[in-house]
Amino acid sequence: MINTIKQVLENSFSYADYRKKVANLIAEGKSTGHEQSADLLHYSELNETRMHRLDKTIEVIDEMKNKLQNLDKKYIWLVLSEGWCGDAAQIVPVIHKMAEVTDKVELKIALRDDNDALMQYFLTNGGKAIPKLILLDAETLEVLADWGPRPAGAKQLILDYKAAHGIVDETAKIELQKWYLHDKGISIQNEIVELHENILA
Repeated sequence: MINTIKQVLENSFSYADYRKKVANLIAEGKSTGHEQSADLLHYSELNETRMHRLDKTIEVIDEMKNKLQNLDKKYIWLVLSEGWCGDAAQIVPVIHKMAEVTDKVELKIALRDDNDALMQYFLTNGGKAIPKLILLDAETLEVLADWGPRPAGAKQLILDYKAAHGIVDETAKIELQKWYLHDKGISIQNEIVELHENILA
């Protein structure tokens, strides 16, 4: 897997470059990924607005900031994402803000469809659910942990909705976005910091 990771890192983006890539494609009437459709473009445009808002409003809480600044060594957070993914639009800006508050973390973002070999190692119930955060030792590139595609509360919301309605439809997606709005990125921060704590435990 190490060679796959090296390859993905070579083709990965900084957060700023990822945002630029998505925005440039939208300007051309396209979305990221190997499929193109009016729906995917529509979701990409919605997500662009969401990410823009989150970039301005998300704050890393002090407790998490302290823990991130006091990590034991340097890490790479490699995130598999796509511009059309609603969960990614809510989660990736939070991960970016977290990486910004510490010199112990370097954030790299890679497009899922362009990096299928790596995605295959990190399937969720057999599916290519994103975003997926892969936590790497910066020196050895060893995979220490992974997280995603959703925080526990968001995951539960979708499971409950599916149990009650049999499908995940537009209403479910709206409920999910409301959950993220209400949570303000706190669950994401807690769960990713916990991931680091579990490595050290």
